Parts: sequence; C-alpha cells; structure tokens
Amino acid sequence: FTERFFHSGPAMALDWQVLWNQIVALALNLQIWFLRQVLKRPSPPFGDVSHSTESRCFSAKIVGPGGVDQVQAFNDCWAVCGYNLMKEFGGQSIPSPPSPPSLRSDLVVVRNKAFSINYADICIRWGLYESALRYVGWPIIPGFDLAGEVEVAGADSAFSVGDRVFGCSFFGAYASRVVVPSWQVMKMPDDMTFESAAAFPTVVLTALHAVNLAGAPELIGRGRDALVHSAAGGVGDMLCQLLRLYGLRVVGVVGSQSKVRSCKADVVIDKSSEDWAKAAARHAPDGYRAVFDANGVATLKASYNLLSRNGRLVVYGFHSNLPKCDGGLGALSPLNWIRMAIDLARTPHFDPMFLTLDSKAVLGFNLSFFSDEIETGEKYLKQLKSWIEGGKI
Repeated sequence: FTERFFHSGPAMALDWQVLWNQIVALALNLQIWFLRQVLKRPSPPFGDVSHSTESRCFSAKIVGPGGVDQVQAFNDCWAVCGYNLMKEFGGQSIPSPPSPPSLRSDLVVVRNKAFSINYADICIRWGLYESALRYVGWPIIPGFDLAGEVEVAGADSAFSVGDRVFGCSFFGAYASRVVVPSWQVMKMPDDMTFESAAAFPTVVLTALHAVNLAGAPELIGRGRDALVHSAAGGVGDMLCQLLRLYGLRVVGVVGSQSKVRSCKADVVIDKSSEDWAKAAARHAPDGYRAVFDANGVATLKASYNLLSRNGRLVVYGFHSNLPKCDGGLGALSPLNWIRMAIDLARTPHFDPMFLTLDSKAVLGFNLSFFSDEIETGEKYLKQLKSWIEGGKI
C-alpha cells in the first residue's frame, strides 16, 4: 500500500489523487450502506422516463458510489458522450443538438439500440474504477459497448445516416443517443443483431490487446503454451479463441464443472475439483510463454511462477480482490472494505531486479485509458471486423 500511494517522484500528485478518490468512495459507500441497512431509509425511485421523446435522450446515471439504488434514470439531455469529448461539450450530458456545421467532422451521433453490462460498471458504481473517478466523477453515465444507427455523420467520418454501427464509448453507453469519434465505431455485419454486436467490443479488444502485449504472434512461436484464467468468461473465452488462431496451445482454468464443456481451450482445468497450479504445471512442464490473469491476489504469484524463461504475465483485472457478496442492494459494507484492504496488502509485488534475473515480464493495462490510442484502436477494430466477417470468432 505504501509503495503504491506514497513513493516519491514525478507521479506523486497522481498517486495522491488515487488515494483521495478511494477515501471519498469509501466514505460515500459507507454513508449509503448506513442509510439503507442501519437506518432503513427507503431507496429513491428509479426515475420517471414516461415522458421521453425522440428529441430527448434516455440515460441511466450513477449518482454516487453505493448500491444499485444509486443508478437513476434520466431524460434530461439531447445526447451523451464519453470522457474524451467532455471538454468539447462541457460534460457527459449534451443539452441540445449542435447545428450540423458545428458538429466536428470526425464525430458521429449514434441512436443507441443496445449496450452491454460489464463487471467494470459494477466497480464504477462502487467508486473503485480509477478512470471513471479521474475523468468524470459523479454523477456518471457508465457503459463501454454500444450498437445502433448513425443519426448524424460528420463530414470526415466515413459514415452515412442510417448506417448500422457498433463499437465503444469511454463511458456513456447507457444511453439512447451517444456522440463518439468515428474511429470508435465500425459498420455491423448485415446478419448481426444489435444485441450481439453490443456484446463484442470490450471483451474482444481487451483480449486482443492482452495477446499483443504477450507478444503473439510475432514473439511467440506456434505451438508454445499459454495459460488463461477464467477461461469460460467473456474475455477468457475470447483469449482462448485468439490464441488458438495464432497457433498457440491453450490451457484454460475454469471455476466449476459446468463451465468445462463451453471452454474453448485445448486443455481445461476445473479448479473446483483439483489444484489448478499443480495441474497447470503438469500440462506444461517447461512453463508457459504467456499467462493471462484477471484474478488478482488469489493467483498472481502462482501465475508468475508458472512462466517459462522469457514468459509474460499479462494482468487485466483483480477479481479476487473485490467483494464476492455485498452489504445489501449492491452496496459495500464495512467488512467488504476491511477484506479489500487485507487483500491489497497480500497482493504480490514484482521486483525489477528479479524480473531481469528471471527473464520474465509482468504487464498490466486498462482499456478505459486508451482514448488517445487512436491508431491502435482503429487497428484492433479492423481486425475484429475481419475476424467476424471471416467467421473466425
């Protein structure tokens, strides 16, 4: 904890901001928990959107950290946007439509038909998602994945009104009308539904970037072994598919017998019936060239030990550090916060000297910080569309 938040150097201001954000989230979560669970104060109504019209945008906002009762419905604006457009529009909620000449030429307005719900959205509601706190604050309209029809197309967007598109927003997808830069969306295949399209972008882009960080396909030869945790989940399932497309042999770890059949790995380990680390070592005696871990404290140390020389551990989440059950209505209780603090202290640290001596690498990322990675985003979306059209995923 002290190394994470109190080290000296140029990043100290940012580290203090992280610490302050978590203190505020803790205080507000406990306040909501106390009001609902101790004082038994009733939850506010979800919101009245019965008077919604085509000229207004329906959105679901998280008004502050806490339980599901903190999610409220609104129709108080014309459209919404992600944090990368907030300076231009003055916030996430855009009160009225800009006249066509004033719409930036690379932007599109999407009439949203479907969005996905990711685990990250729950973390945002708890106040545990740093990019949401740093770039938006409260209230926030969450959501990354969207699918809909183009309502307004900027002159340089390469889209036309009526085009069916899907893609990502840097928050704001829980809304019926979303403004995004054109590089964040692409045309949908004709035979794909909006619901199916909205389920793709975040999980595929997360898996694709993780695979690239691991060095596939250029730095990992065909036939090498890769280990995927939570291999039957959204990102894990996609990792298995992509790694096999690149010619790797995939060993997947799942949490129950019911998930074994659906897992797309070459070898499946059910950790509910055997020691997953011993089984993983048995299936790859020489170690793994890549391990993909979103579990956190429960598996990170063992994942690192399973790497071969020149192997890479790619971290994209900390599921086991977060609550398994809540304090009621989705709020975090004091016990939840104590457990998270203990798990934070238990999370392994990786010394640069030993990384060098072991010739291993540990890499982490969060796609919500990729708003400036335009070239990378365009490349990944084109690759995704190619795989979908080719029936490879």
